[in-house]
Amino acid sequence: MKILLPVDGSAYTKHMLAWLATHEEWLISPHTYTVLTVVPMIPTHAASMFSAEQLRSYYDDTAEAIFKPIRKFTAKHDLATAYVGKTGHAAEVIAKMADKGKFDLIIMGSHGHGALMNLVAGSVATQVLARSKAPILLVR
Repeated sequence: MKILLPVDGSAYTKHMLAWLATHEEWLISPHTYTVLTVVPMIPTHAASMFSAEQLRSYYDDTAEAIFKPIRKFTAKHDLATAYVGKTGHAAEVIAKMADKGKFDLIIMGSHGHGALMNLVAGSVATQVLARSKAPILLVR
């Protein structure tokens, strides 16, 4: 199974990884994983103060800081894993990548807000659910 793991380095990412670690059926070799992090773009007016190289370095360094503990997790469990760092709106990028990459499943952590909070503030998980055709397993 081809599985997409969107991560942001938060406690919800850690909770999702802990859930994976306790469910051995997800850690077997037929599964391949792509770990995706989406770094928000720096607003245009602020980005204009930096060179393209400085911006790319910022985005790459931010993604790598998020990937570092996850690399340890995937190495420990010997998981076939690719790492992808992108910039943009998280829910949009996750949904597009899931659909274009023909992933069989998205596994992601969620804050677990109630319906009212999601209605008022929204959440990345809720937006991915609305935008992607891929099945989603939410870990709360």
